[in-house]
Amino acid sequence: MPIPKKIAAMALMLACASAAMAAPAPYMTLDHSSQAVMDKATAQAVWREQLPAKLTKRLFKLYPSNRWGFVSQVEGGFNADKVCVVTARAMLLPRAGKSLSFRPDKTATAFDARPGITQEQCKELAKAKLGEAIEAVLSSLVAS
Repeated sequence: MPIPKKIAAMALMLACASAAMAAPAPYMTLDHSSQAVMDKATAQAVWREQLPAKLTKRLFKLYPSNRWGFVSQVEGGFNADKVCVVTARAMLLPRAGKSLSFRPDKTATAFDARPGITQEQCKELAKAKLGEAIEAVLSSLVAS
């Protein structure tokens, strides 16, 4: 028994609507940090923690994940006076196929210096500064 055309059309519309409501692909995130203060796994964990909090339909509409991605870079360590100095940067970059093109559209930087802390505390400071930089660049994309 053939399916009536109206029912087939409605089924097609429902399939298209459910595909449109499906979650968009996640953003590509890359890290180019100094191993002295930030390893790639920690940087990716910070991205996973920060991105969902700021993701909205409007952000995906303005900056689709198939055309944009993010890069982080954390540099620093101890200077001669045993002061931990950290600089963290987060950037929104256009995608070029399966990679990102280094033409930052949005950039945010956070930095700090703390004397008398341990290597582990310096790494925690770097993690916190990367979180601040990511939050700043995401906040600049779409007003809350």
